[in-house]
Amino acid sequence: MLSLRGFWNKHRRKLFIALGALGGGYAIYKFYDAHRRRVTLLERQLEGVRDVDELIKSQLQNHFENIQRISDTTTLPYAMHYLKSRIAADLDVSYLTEKLRQAKGQYSTLTTKDKAELWERLKILSFTRLATSIWSMTVLCLYVKVLVNILGRHLYVDIARGSESSETLDEVESFGRHGHQEFLATADYLSTYGISTLIMNMQSAAAEVLKDKQLKDPFSMEKLHEMIMQILQLFMSIESPNYWISYLVPENAVTYRQMMALPFSGFDDTSALMDVGKLEQLVSETWAVLSSTEFRNITELSLNKLVNVLVEEIDMQLKGGSSSASEAIPLVTLLPRVTQLAPQLLDEPSSNKFIQIIQSLPEVQFFYTLVYSNTPPLS
Repeated sequence: MLSLRGFWNKHRRKLFIALGALGGGYAIYKFYDAHRRRVTLLERQLEGVRDVDELIKSQLQNHFENIQRISDTTTLPYAMHYLKSRIAADLDVSYLTEKLRQAKGQYSTLTTKDKAELWERLKILSFTRLATSIWSMTVLCLYVKVLVNILGRHLYVDIARGSESSETLDEVESFGRHGHQEFLATADYLSTYGISTLIMNMQSAAAEVLKDKQLKDPFSMEKLHEMIMQILQLFMSIESPNYWISYLVPENAVTYRQMMALPFSGFDDTSALMDVGKLEQLVSETWAVLSSTEFRNITELSLNKLVNVLVEEIDMQLKGGSSSASEAIPLVTLLPRVTQLAPQLLDEPSSNKFIQIIQSLPEVQFFYTLVYSNTPPLS
């Protein structure tokens, strides 16, 4: 017993150190094991978050592609068809051409003054119809894509902020239940409510530009291009610089909702209506985009490109496939070409080369990216 006590007294410090080392090692081990478990759990949680994030991204992409598909296959084709029928009805020139054809007859009662007035009206209406078709097709085509990209951005922001539950994520596939159809339906606002004022102002612009142009005056293709662009530019500046936006977009959501409630609006699916506050936000953002310098720039670029293509087509028709330069020809000779081209601008989008030309412009594609990302902010 004495020897044990002596051993303890003699080696007590060493034993404490050894026990301390063992205890410290065990504590370090337990700390490391707990830390490793926490790291493993965190990694599993992060992996789960990544899986959820990938799922959300996949659902978002699928829904956005669905909106794009509906826009390309339904929204734009329907809006273009309706626009074409309105322009054909409101700017019909067939009765003028028929009267002029009859005036060539032996028993015509029309005086020289009557014939001159008919030709003058035909001149104004022909270029009004062409310019209206050019402008409305171009801007409607750009506008529908703006709607789609604004919707896509809102959907992304909503999901990124976690404002959608797992249940409503599944409902992302349901286009109508989110009320997006109501917003896309504003693509018909031009044909339903804006077209009459648009035609009236376009006719005023055409009359102003053409007032000193005589039917017998010779026109080169450069002069024809310049004249069409003058009509479009004058039209864009009527009233105020951005007045033309009112042809395309309702003033506010409440007014638009009231218009939709009218019997002739054609919108009877009340289940697709979204919250009026959300609709107001989307309409307000659309106004902001269309009022931006960037949108005006791509509109002018698209219009100029389109007029270039149209003038080239007229030139090729006049040359009959010849590569030689066309001579200046009387304006009266150009009128039938102008009249024939206008309806082609409003053909079905999938086979409309003019729409495809606009959509393929790099500047237009980049602008859609700006709208979707909203970076940098549109001015």
